[in-house]
Amino acid sequence: MKLLIPPPIVTAICGLAMLGIAQFFPQTQLTFPFQALVAVAFIVAGLAIALVSVGAFRKAKTTVTPLAPEKASSLVVTGLYRYTRNPMYLGMLLILCGVAVWLGSLANVIVLIAFVAYITAFQIVPEEARLSQVFGTGYESYKARVRRWL
Repeated sequence: MKLLIPPPIVTAICGLAMLGIAQFFPQTQLTFPFQALVAVAFIVAGLAIALVSVGAFRKAKTTVTPLAPEKASSLVVTGLYRYTRNPMYLGMLLILCGVAVWLGSLANVIVLIAFVAYITAFQIVPEEARLSQVFGTGYESYKARVRRWL
């Protein structure tokens, strides 16, 4: 696999980048009523989605680590996986959306786009290739009926 940095670390790096952008470009900041509440809602939703997704993998007794998809022992297609093939990454994105709202910097939209592009190119695409090798037509059928992100 091409992935060198685990997705939670990529998420943390993006969060730190957002903080830096918000500090160095205060002119891009905006505030609105209930901003903190909206930010917390995004973060809580992201954490919940990520944790429920990890729980589904644990229940299926398959590997959670994205660094070795070939170690997957079963294909999880129930729960949140009926709606998105990557709810863990979606959860991470929602957490970052919450951070962006909390900081109020419009420039952080660039970091959100970069996160999606990076995770898609260096995590999801290679992971999908390996899962296709491991699960064959079962995974291909799943890919055909469930979207990558949403």
